[in-house]
Amino acid sequence: MRVFCFFIFFSLLFLNEIKAQQLFEHKKNQFNRQDSLRGSITKERDWWDLKQYRLAIKVNPLDSTITGSNTVKYKVLQEYNVMQIDLQNPLAISKVIQDKKELKFYREGNVYFINLIAPQKKDAVKELTVFYSGKPKVAVNPPWDGGISWKKDSNGKPFIASSCQGLGASVWWPNKDHMYDEVENMYISVNVPEDLKDVSNGRLLSIKKHKNGTKTYNWYVANPINNYGVNINIGDYVSFSEKYKGEKGTLDCSYYVLRDNLAKAKKQFQEVPRMLEAFEYWLGPYPFYEDGYKLVEVPYLGMEHQSSVTYGNGFGNGYLGTDLSGTSWGLKFDFIIVHESAHEWFANNITNKDIADMWIHESFTNYSESLFLEYYYGKEAAYTYLRGLRKNILNDKPLIGNYDVNNEGSGDMYYKGSNMLHTLRQIVNNDIKWRSILRGLNSTFYHQTVTTKQIENYLSRETGIDLNPFFNQYLRDIRIPKLEYYFENNNLLFRWTNCVSDFNIPIKVIINGEEKWLNPQTNWKRETNIAENSKLLIEANFYVVGVNITQ
Repeated sequence: MRVFCFFIFFSLLFLNEIKAQQLFEHKKNQFNRQDSLRGSITKERDWWDLKQYRLAIKVNPLDSTITGSNTVKYKVLQEYNVMQIDLQNPLAISKVIQDKKELKFYREGNVYFINLIAPQKKDAVKELTVFYSGKPKVAVNPPWDGGISWKKDSNGKPFIASSCQGLGASVWWPNKDHMYDEVENMYISVNVPEDLKDVSNGRLLSIKKHKNGTKTYNWYVANPINNYGVNINIGDYVSFSEKYKGEKGTLDCSYYVLRDNLAKAKKQFQEVPRMLEAFEYWLGPYPFYEDGYKLVEVPYLGMEHQSSVTYGNGFGNGYLGTDLSGTSWGLKFDFIIVHESAHEWFANNITNKDIADMWIHESFTNYSESLFLEYYYGKEAAYTYLRGLRKNILNDKPLIGNYDVNNEGSGDMYYKGSNMLHTLRQIVNNDIKWRSILRGLNSTFYHQTVTTKQIENYLSRETGIDLNPFFNQYLRDIRIPKLEYYFENNNLLFRWTNCVSDFNIPIKVIINGEEKWLNPQTNWKRETNIAENSKLLIEANFYVVGVNITQ
């Protein structure tokens, strides 16, 4: 989820393709073996397919420790006897058991290589249990620099939460920490002091009280879930709930907040059914009816944990009371409720295989904020909001990061990404078709991990347009396309510059007050019967610039 907020104006950087490539190559040279072990589908990961996790942990607020185990159920895809499990320092694995036998393992940084004794026959379904303990990394600036937040509420009671996107779920529990292989279902058992509650993903199966003054909360996630979407939230929670009548039937919506914030939450969380109504209209049914929807207060801004969305926006509209667009439309909704919940469709339903493609999560989600506005306040409100977000775009590096090294692309994946999609909508020029495309994305790739190429191919097929040049420009280049034009002898001459060599998107312009579509390419093209003293304006909802080269 992480929202990149820029509160200053800045100069746009215009670099040519060679400089951009040099920048990219320089970045590549900064990666090491740990980055590759974390970010690539290694041989020790590739041979087995995740089926189920059974995570059982004890969280001790007194000494900030976690102790527990994770039972990993998997299917053998090809015979091999070394398994990679990830767990980050300072946590440590103490023991691994399979078939009642203790296995040997060795550690390389944040990776454990486990030597399996039993034959791993193709198509066999097996499991092993990993035991671990320690003090997990303390979150420094969550959710951006995450880990575990060990806080206190206003009454002095522990207020604890996990956040680990990018950093990786292995910062607090052992797992196969790569996005490509989502576990199919999961049990989460969290033992906490008896005066606290744990809220995790999925549905609460049971609460077990123990004689030692603790309780264990047992949760079950019925749908595939990405690792960073798994969470623990521990505090002196009170809860309330409601039923939402949605496209797939009745959706259970549950809300957990600190005791002192109940009244404020009951008022502010009325935004949830409004959000669900708008997004089910635009994006299709909420993807996790079986697991319900939860909104959980945490001691940081918020995150898109699947079916357990976390919230720390102060029970007010905007982004901590501000409008990221500077248009006032951002104050019409609670940013965290709308943005993080939109991730249920883009991040949790449709998940990138490699974090280099995180634009799939953030561009569509940032764009979805405008869809919420459009549903309730109209198209001009949505369009104004998106144009306002452009002031936050840096154009510093491509939206796509480096593959196989756990590297994200530019933070522009938010604001530039949403304006890229907004530009594509203008090209499609058919609102019914556009809505069908968005809903189709979530049905075509339902509960799947995907690549950029899959999304590109889908959009090209559904729009009927070859969008390769379009995506090469906006995803892989840092320049804003420039429409150069001039008038000569009752002709309009025009071309695309500052762009990839085959950039060719159509553009709507206004000439002397009349709308007209042009089809520029990178070579000069001509439109006849245009008066010499005409005035041309580019339709403002295209993320491009226009320059009359004679002025």
